[in-house]
Amino acid sequence: MTNYGTKALDADTWPDFARLVEANNGFWGGCWCMWYHGKDEGSDDSPAGKREAKECRVREGRAHASLVFHGTDCVGWCQFGSPDELPRIHNQRAYLATDPMLPDWRITCFFSGKGHRGTGVASAALEGAIGQIMKLGGGRIEGYPEDIEGRKASPAFLFNGALSTFERLGFARSRKIGKHKWVVTLTV
Repeated sequence: MTNYGTKALDADTWPDFARLVEANNGFWGGCWCMWYHGKDEGSDDSPAGKREAKECRVREGRAHASLVFHGTDCVGWCQFGSPDELPRIHNQRAYLATDPMLPDWRITCFFSGKGHRGTGVASAALEGAIGQIMKLGGGRIEGYPEDIEGRKASPAFLFNGALSTFERLGFARSRKIGKHKWVVTLTV
């Protein structure tokens, strides 16, 4: 495990975040993790348009994340926000079929930069997000991780995190919403 530090995504750390995204093809081909925010009226779906929309949200305080640093380099992140801020989740139909009480906070997306995967970036990012949520007043947090125990899973399917990472940090399984996808909760 490498020693990592975390910082909140804000106007001051935006350049660090932007360098991480740009060094990694805009995350998954230019998404800038905007999908979970839903569609902004009049927004441009190009990678440049998504970058601009994300930066606008960050500068307005409408995008939250825990950025992970190794020294001065931003090497990963974990996105979180309220259901109003992040209205979209994967497996939404199965999620809504359970008539859920919406959480105060959602953990929606993780990313570890090249050369840092498998070194604890996701754990550090999730710990940082929990700490930020506590500073923002706490409440019930939901995550939507993938259970990879006993099977090989492509890192491409772990953008919502691994179930074991959430459970190590105190999250409890609530219900399944996909073949290997769970809703997990923690109240802080």
